[in-house]
Amino acid sequence: MILIAGATGMLGGEICRLLVERGKPVRALVRDTADPEKVTRLNGLGVDIVRGDLKDRDSLDAACRGASAVISTTSSTISRQQGDSIESVDRQGQLDLVDAAEEAGVEHFVLISFPHVDIDFPLQSAKRAVEDRLRRGRMTYTILQPTCFAEVWLSPPLGFDPANGTARIYGGGHNRISWISLRDVAQFAMAALDNPRAANAVVKLGGPDALSPLEIVRLAEHALGKTIVVQHVPEEALRAQYDAASDPLQRSLAGLMLYCAQGDAVDMADTLLAFPGQHLRSVREHLQGIA
Repeated sequence: MILIAGATGMLGGEICRLLVERGKPVRALVRDTADPEKVTRLNGLGVDIVRGDLKDRDSLDAACRGASAVISTTSSTISRQQGDSIESVDRQGQLDLVDAAEEAGVEHFVLISFPHVDIDFPLQSAKRAVEDRLRRGRMTYTILQPTCFAEVWLSPPLGFDPANGTARIYGGGHNRISWISLRDVAQFAMAALDNPRAANAVVKLGGPDALSPLEIVRLAEHALGKTIVVQHVPEEALRAQYDAASDPLQRSLAGLMLYCAQGDAVDMADTLLAFPGQHLRSVREHLQGIA
């Protein structure tokens, strides 16, 4: 049995779907407050639903019982509910999940994290604390560190809205990023369970090509046949936001925006050799889906 924490999120839901397609028994950790439509969708896949919350250690003990592996995609940054915080979910909740899995005899724990950022912020501190706990533990671990998800960063909620002719860019827009699809991250998470090269490994993930935000705007203009108005958020403004933020979430979001502005090109050659058969969805494919 494979337990998925964060199963009602975009990435967690995709991991559930892929595992079910492979005939794997899947259990989803779902909160009582979860979107009923998403829970129904998981039920329709044949996923075993277990009620629980990262802030409730007893529920984690019950969820991990009988599981051979855990994949955790959970974070408080997107689907925040009452009582959620970076401290209660991303740090302590994840640490409690690791403890519960270890005590239940889980063999393999896969954590979705993100690459090192050269600026300190609460979400990064929480992720590194959980990574360190996994390294010191008894379970086999795989830590996946994907760069910027195309479905998140290249979407209207974060200001990238080519369909309506606008694009918000963090920084000057010239630094290249290996944007990655969450679908590909889901594939890597599933493959890590059966790949000896993923055992006790930290795997940085990126997409097939590194593109700057301005290059993506030009691609979108070509795909849509229209001009896109670009709004820049200067790095100076992001640093001022970071310095002024008293709320851990706002400080973390500013830190992630600075990471995006500074760019992160990833050479995936060795990783693709270690994970043969993995397809990497390009930004062009992503843009075709929204054109």
